[in-house]
Amino acid sequence: AFGTSAPEAAVTVQAALAGQADVAVGNVVGSNIFNVLFILGLAALVAPLVVAQQLVRLDVPIMLGASVLVMVMAQDGAISRSDGAVLLGVVAAYTVFAVRESRRESAAIADEYAREYGAAAGSRLWLVDLATVVVGLGLLVLGARWLVDGAVALARAVGMSELVIGLTIVAAGTSLPEVATSIIASLRGERDIAVGNVVGSNIFNLLGVLGLSSAIAAEGLSVAPAVLRFDLPVMLAVAAACLPIFFTGHRIDRWEGGLFLTYYTVYVLYVVLDATGHDALPALSAAMLGFVLPLTVVTLLVLFVHAARRGGERT
Repeated sequence: AFGTSAPEAAVTVQAALAGQADVAVGNVVGSNIFNVLFILGLAALVAPLVVAQQLVRLDVPIMLGASVLVMVMAQDGAISRSDGAVLLGVVAAYTVFAVRESRRESAAIADEYAREYGAAAGSRLWLVDLATVVVGLGLLVLGARWLVDGAVALARAVGMSELVIGLTIVAAGTSLPEVATSIIASLRGERDIAVGNVVGSNIFNLLGVLGLSSAIAAEGLSVAPAVLRFDLPVMLAVAAACLPIFFTGHRIDRWEGGLFLTYYTVYVLYVVLDATGHDALPALSAAMLGFVLPLTVVTLLVLFVHAARRGGERT
């Protein structure tokens, strides 16, 4: 998950250094919304996804907690450098914990690899992997600079704000590795990996990417009022919705994937209509408040109660 977040990290850091706070913040928030609604939705349509016990017990609550933490930090209109240091401290603690939890599994995999290919082959492959990482990082930094410059130019050309471009086009573009990883995992039947990749990536985006970017920016990262009013609450709601959906049978069915994709379409439509001041915005807002949101709450409650009853019957 940390590896697939490398494009988000490169682009967000580049935007922060260039003083493009709207692109930086929009990329992180937009990527987290895109990851859950679009990637999990699309992967679930390919094949129903399996949700591991650890995700429900640990990782999803951490993702939700990180979302709350960032939202609280942003209430003063900025993610300051000290806020960034706190976020980096939290991601460091989370990483240490995750590494310790997976150490036994990693050791078993290494032993199996050595038995299959031998230690010498592992050493040679290590050098190749190191060279690949160095070349890849160089290309990633260069590509991030081009993407930020292109996003700013596009925003000016079409008359939209850099924030909207960051929330939509840049966020979707930097999330392409997550798309590929999750879809391939779903096709191969490794459906728990598809979900774990998205949740882990979202945690790293909030704590690692946003933390590093705000820590190295000269005055932290400013957070636009529109993000505080709409996008951060949507990101938090999406993270919160994962708990009851994942809890119901520890899987994401195709119809839930279709629901995720529908919600992402509505979100992007709202962002674009709001940015352009389109006449259809009031009607869409009324439909969301009067129909979509209440229906979603009722659906989640029904799923949660159904899962609780099913769990009680098993015991």
